[in-house]
Amino acid sequence: MTLIKSISGFRGTIGGKPGDTLNPLDIVKSVSAYATLRHRVEKSYTRKIIVGRDARISGEMVSHVVCGTLLGMGFDVLNIGLASTPTTELAVTMEKACGGIIITASHNPRQWNALKFLNEKGEFLPPEEASEVVRLANKGDFDYADVDHLGNYTKNFYYDQRHIDLVKNLALVDVEAIRAANFRVAIDTVNSVGGVILPKLLGQLGVSKVTGLYTDPTGDFSHNPEPLEQNLTALMDLMRKGEHDIAFAVDPDVDRLAIVCEDGRMYGEEYTLVTCADYVLQHTPGNTVSNLSSTRALRDVTEKYGCSYTPSAVGEVNVVTKMKETGAVIGGEGNGGVIYPQAHYGRDALVGIALILTYLAKKKMKASELRATYPPYFIAKNRIDLTPGTDIFAILQKVKEVYKNEHVTDIDGVKIDFADKWVHLRKSNTEPIIRVYSEAHTMEEADALGKQIMDIVYSMTTSN
Repeated sequence: MTLIKSISGFRGTIGGKPGDTLNPLDIVKSVSAYATLRHRVEKSYTRKIIVGRDARISGEMVSHVVCGTLLGMGFDVLNIGLASTPTTELAVTMEKACGGIIITASHNPRQWNALKFLNEKGEFLPPEEASEVVRLANKGDFDYADVDHLGNYTKNFYYDQRHIDLVKNLALVDVEAIRAANFRVAIDTVNSVGGVILPKLLGQLGVSKVTGLYTDPTGDFSHNPEPLEQNLTALMDLMRKGEHDIAFAVDPDVDRLAIVCEDGRMYGEEYTLVTCADYVLQHTPGNTVSNLSSTRALRDVTEKYGCSYTPSAVGEVNVVTKMKETGAVIGGEGNGGVIYPQAHYGRDALVGIALILTYLAKKKMKASELRATYPPYFIAKNRIDLTPGTDIFAILQKVKEVYKNEHVTDIDGVKIDFADKWVHLRKSNTEPIIRVYSEAHTMEEADALGKQIMDIVYSMTTSN
């Protein structure tokens, strides 16, 4: 069974039996539940819902089912076609729509797809609303429109340009400085929508040379789509030839941004947000936020400018909520997700690219030189695969007990903070696993800490 219903949306592999996977019947149920919830707010907005998708092979099939269901629920549908997650988020507010649905499984492999639900602000549903969608989908009590009240269907495939225009017009994006720097940029867009929008963005920012890897949006990913070092070897090899100044890699829906330096070394996905924050805080001092699994380097950089850093629970909606509570000027997640409220409250790789290129142009530094200015931390990312019947609560309680004399945070799983390192365990919202993230001043120490915690978990499951 791969169908996962959570506050992050409905996610699963394609094909199989109803109730087990992301199949047409379960798509109808989940979209009907979401539309039922949207009826509560649509009187204050247009009866319009935006639908956008990444380039996954299953995307067109899922899109047809989604759009048809919304029409049957009496909503007007604006299909913006192949579009990044942030593009779809922006389209919701630009169209004054009452919601949006993004068809993407983010970094999951090609056999997966997912539905991500947006509210009228173009932001992910808060946990209480997302939980209500799950309840309604399970209950199956829907009220479809009669023939005189079906929705209308339209297409608009030009939102990429509106997204790019917004990015170019940000006060801290200096197109002329980027143009003058004559940057030579390589990109890896893993055969999805980044291959459509990133070349347009870079060209309009004045980048002198753009070399693309896997830019054809076929959805047949050429490598594991998560933008991690082990999956970006071709991009790193290209950079080692010395013909480019910086490289950017994105996931299939373009809300995560990884960087490769001019010498072929990874910049470190955790430092995408750190770098953007460093630049933003110099011009607009203020608070910052990232989730519990993100590097301490953001806290260090924030405090350097006399500002305050606050952690949040994992998940974009939780980061955004905490950013609004603290009035943060920038925030995001350590997986390369940059949230810059001057653009919108959503992770946006286009915003990250524009801010970083501007900063590099003004600093007149190489990417590797800029990276060396930040505190050196290393994060080890491990996982524990779950089996049916695993008692997650008991596992987390055991870890808390073992480390009760350390600083423990339990707003999202369990995080143990030591003086010079930390480890965080939490159940994934998108996969049947426990994520084990640990950070220290060397990768060896970080990995050893993660493995130490994993041994405690394995000893429990083995004894049971």
